Amino acid sequence: MVRGLLKPLVTCRTKREWPWLGKSCLAVALLSAMNSSYALDYGSVTENAVVLYNKPSIEGKKLYVVSRYMPLEQAVSLENWVKVRDSSGNMAWIEKRFLSSKRFVIVTDTQVAIHQAPEEKSAVVAQVKKQVAIELLGTTDTGWLKVRHIEGMTGFVKAAQVWGN
Repeated sequence: MVRGLLKPLVTCRTKREWPWLGKSCLAVALLSAMNSSYALDYGSVTENAVVLYNKPSIEGKKLYVVSRYMPLEQAVSLENWVKVRDSSGNMAWIEKRFLSSKRFVIVTDTQVAIHQAPEEKSAVVAQVKKQVAIELLGTTDTGWLKVRHIEGMTGFVKAAQVWGN
């Protein structure tokens, strides 16, 4: 498949003039393909208790139940099912109707402070415990995320302290 994509880019004449170009193009294509596999979408659970399965069928083995707002990384999307990864790295299938494009992140540290501004020294508007989901409103170039707690407090958390962004 990659070879067919590179064919128009590397002609016989080009190969004679720059023999290294074909290998370079292949390397670029492979790196691009690898990087795109990491650019996965995230979604969140829409209902209070949703079962995740080992295969895309309600007849599959029930693996576990996830809570509303739980962020999930989407790996594969079929017509009515999505294969997802949770914050622990577990893979499972969820019915597409239970997955929203609304973004949430989940706290991975024991406790995280939501700051008024994207600075360590800014006022703390709330403290959030591990495994609590908070709505993702945006990102910054400085490693902070703008979030909203379910109770309405808005502020910033360090991206390294949450999962799902």
